[in-house]
Amino acid sequence: MATLLYRLGRGSMRRRRLVAAIWLVVLVGLGLAAATLRGPTASNFTMPGTESQRALDLLNEQFPAAAGATGTIAVKAPAPGQLGTPDGQAAIQSIVQEATTVPGVLAAVDPFQVGSVSPDGQYALIQVQFNDGADQITEEQREAYEQLGAQAEAQGWQVAPGGEVLNTEPEVGSTEAIGVAVALVVLVVTFGSLVAAGMTMLNALIGVGVGMAGLFALSGVIELTSTAPILALMLGLAVGIDYSLFITSRYRQNLLDGMPADEAIGRAVGTAGSAVTFAGATVVIALAGLAVVNIPFLTVMGLAAAGTVTVAVLVAITLQPALLGFAGRRVLPRRLRSSVPVALTADDLPDDAARRSDVTTHRAAPETATNGSEDTSAFGFRWVRLITRFRIPVILVGLLGLGLLALPAPDMRLALPDAGTAPVGSAARVSNDLITEGFGPGFTGRLAVVVAGDDAGATAAAIPQVTALVQRTDNVLAVAPPQLSPDGRTALLGVIPQTGPTDPATETMVHDIRTAVGDIQGADVLLTGVTAIGIDISEKLSDALPIYLALVVGLSILLLMLVFRSVLVPVKAALGFLLTVAATFGITVAVFQQGHLADLVGLDTPGPLISFLPILLIGILFGLAMDYEVFLVSRMREDFVHGDTAQQATINGMGHGARVVTAAALIMTSVFGGFIFLDDPVIKSMGFALAIGVAIDAFVVRMTIVPAVMSLLGKVAWWLPRWLDRALPNVDIEGEKLRARLDDKVGAGA
Repeated sequence: MATLLYRLGRGSMRRRRLVAAIWLVVLVGLGLAAATLRGPTASNFTMPGTESQRALDLLNEQFPAAAGATGTIAVKAPAPGQLGTPDGQAAIQSIVQEATTVPGVLAAVDPFQVGSVSPDGQYALIQVQFNDGADQITEEQREAYEQLGAQAEAQGWQVAPGGEVLNTEPEVGSTEAIGVAVALVVLVVTFGSLVAAGMTMLNALIGVGVGMAGLFALSGVIELTSTAPILALMLGLAVGIDYSLFITSRYRQNLLDGMPADEAIGRAVGTAGSAVTFAGATVVIALAGLAVVNIPFLTVMGLAAAGTVTVAVLVAITLQPALLGFAGRRVLPRRLRSSVPVALTADDLPDDAARRSDVTTHRAAPETATNGSEDTSAFGFRWVRLITRFRIPVILVGLLGLGLLALPAPDMRLALPDAGTAPVGSAARVSNDLITEGFGPGFTGRLAVVVAGDDAGATAAAIPQVTALVQRTDNVLAVAPPQLSPDGRTALLGVIPQTGPTDPATETMVHDIRTAVGDIQGADVLLTGVTAIGIDISEKLSDALPIYLALVVGLSILLLMLVFRSVLVPVKAALGFLLTVAATFGITVAVFQQGHLADLVGLDTPGPLISFLPILLIGILFGLAMDYEVFLVSRMREDFVHGDTAQQATINGMGHGARVVTAAALIMTSVFGGFIFLDDPVIKSMGFALAIGVAIDAFVVRMTIVPAVMSLLGKVAWWLPRWLDRALPNVDIEGEKLRARLDDKVGAGA
């Protein structure tokens, strides 16, 4: 692989104009495709095979008029009892009539006809039914709906439209630019060159543009959830910058070692590019592996993010060499440019010299040559010497600290987001709070019982039994009269719990109802509704989490065994990954569920974590953790194989890689952290968890615990049984075979 990438990088630099033109055409072409083919994103989460989803499918078939989006307008009169007066009733009738004029509204239900009036006569709920689903509601329809009741509000009434019709796609605005700006600052400080930082950032942004354009171009034929593009953007930016950073850093080092430009970029792509390709492949495999959970929206999210990561890798190993070719020696700080000879390529040499070898035309100084980029007094070397000196206390303190951070993790609760956790002041939150104030929290998460018999008689006979059983269930506040389908075979009963949608008591009630009606004869009884759907999704994801975690850990051990030709190093890496995941879960639960320091992240109302966050976090952090493991430990193995002691190899690997890995981790943390400033609590929690996870894994696990453990293990860390060594293919990620081949050809040329 290293030899192939060496040729690819060298060829991309030599034909840089062609490579840049190709990527520009791809970017423009996909941009035009996205503009013309882009489809709407979905805000709903479906879970085939669950009871709640089967009930929804049945409702869509038997009650097509109720298949569209719904809205609930909460109304509060200026004083208690006012709804019982003629003026109050007239005001409600006016709002109902106004609601029917909103484009796309099928009907608005008079609250006096269905009893949706509070006992004190001050609150009322107006149900609004749209023709189209929530994902098809236009911005004009949504604005008209939100502006309902303006006349009543002028008279002192409070009118708060809410419901699923207000579900919108999270907006990606200027807040994410903060993370990108911080990343650019880190690049400038790391490289000491605006050109190097700019080239790296430009390369990453082009990759993100291509990936996102391709994703939106496919959205017309593939249903994307509203969070899928945000996740793809997060990962595309983060890994795109990091991968370009690693290749640029190795290219600069090769220039300082005296290599000509094409040889420097060839070796950079052959070595650092091999690590980038492997690291990217682990991220892609982990994300694509979400498909094994067999949850459609999660599969689409994983594949969307995997696609952007794939593009980031391709851009890093092709476009980045081309851009570096345009930059020349300007990727180096000014103080170092004069010490490096003009970076000639084989194209600049006489024809006979250019033909002499297809690999190299100059004898390059060894890559281990001492220069300004490998100062052994640098912080990385000082840090690792301190770590290895006190390795046992470091390991114990690290394990204790991560263990303490993980303590809240067992209390994790999962649910789908509801309006009760929406940002304070948003239309959805105002409506939710008003409903809770007037009717109780249960009215914000009503359930639906679907009774389906073989014929109308069977359904009619089952309805009284179901109603009685549901009414006797603990925590049920009320059961609405049944609505029958035109053929009478299907009935719909509304159920109002006493507690809110994400309350543990509501979850218990859902299970109790299902148990109670499970023995009804002659009809299928199914419980659904947003609350039930959320419970079903959370339970299915929780059941899949241990399986997926075992798959990811097993995959990490196998992949790292291929790379490092060791048994203990992969096991150590997997255990470190588990520490990272546990600590990340603990901190995220403490902040977003328990509310500790919630103000620092702009969280208005703590609540359960989004159902898919844990399994998604495991997939993403696995890939990113393997990034840093490969970049740090591969240098340790390289030096150990070339004759250094295990202790010295550990010091060299950390010393040479600490600066770049630190910069990469700061960049990735900054990019993810930029999404914390979004109002959407789901995106906020994803950005926070990923930022914290990357920081913990990079700085605590990989740069502290890993060198301490490697120093403690010594040469035993690199033990591999002979039979296993023969069975495993050698992927040569450090480019050992490439270096040997280059050295042989240099010697032959000399």
